Amino acid sequence: MRKISEFTSDNKAAWNASATYHQATLNIEACVTKLRDNEHGFFDSTFGATLNTIGVQGKKAVQIGCNNGREALSLAKMGATSVLGIDQSDAFLAQAETLKNASGLECQFLCADIYHLPPQVDGDFDLGVITIGVLNWMPDLERFFEAVAGLLVSGGTLAIYETHPVLEMFDPAAPDPFTPQSSYFDTAPHASEDPITYDGSSGENVPVSWWFSHTMGAIITAAIKAGLQIEHLTEYPHSNREVQFDIYEGCHAQVPMCFELVLTKT
Repeated sequence: MRKISEFTSDNKAAWNASATYHQATLNIEACVTKLRDNEHGFFDSTFGATLNTIGVQGKKAVQIGCNNGREALSLAKMGATSVLGIDQSDAFLAQAETLKNASGLECQFLCADIYHLPPQVDGDFDLGVITIGVLNWMPDLERFFEAVAGLLVSGGTLAIYETHPVLEMFDPAAPDPFTPQSSYFDTAPHASEDPITYDGSSGENVPVSWWFSHTMGAIITAAIKAGLQIEHLTEYPHSNREVQFDIYEGCHAQVPMCFELVLTKT
């Protein structure tokens, strides 16, 4: 049986190798304009409104899986007094530093495996944020949520905005994309050598990466075991992931496509 560290090491290599695809389409000037002019920066109106309700102003915030830093910088834009973005891809964090310098917003970035955070990382954040494309890279949800809960103060809030597990059953590239292609309960690791992109583009193979499907029950149970109390769970019929999944919006028999889960550390 593979160790957690083997999965995360493979995923780091795949993300670093995929960073060039993102770099090619990273428009720094457009990103800075969006951070400056949009109320919620790079958060969409759904999650932006939720963050407004929770309150970002004056908070010490951390984003787990911050990628190229756009959303972590959005937390600074929304008034967080201190922001830390954590990601294990140093190639993407290099892009984050470039965007930070161009935007003039204050944010710190840490290259680290969430399962092995350095001991000097603070555990006094008021607000934790997880968005699309984090949970499915995690081979062990219970240990993941333990690590995330350890970053929060007692009474701190964790806000999650992720792909709904039901959507993992469908493949928009299948001959019949509206027929489920996999079982909701299939949680075996899925290996891929395709570049990790968000726009549906393809390219040369990269090092193998591992994707993990988790049921909603597994997500919620892992969070509760980590000492997090559910404030609300909201499911939505819109997509917050790659554009090819937009075909599932607006269907007569609509499936849930994404969800918000807001929790408080007890």
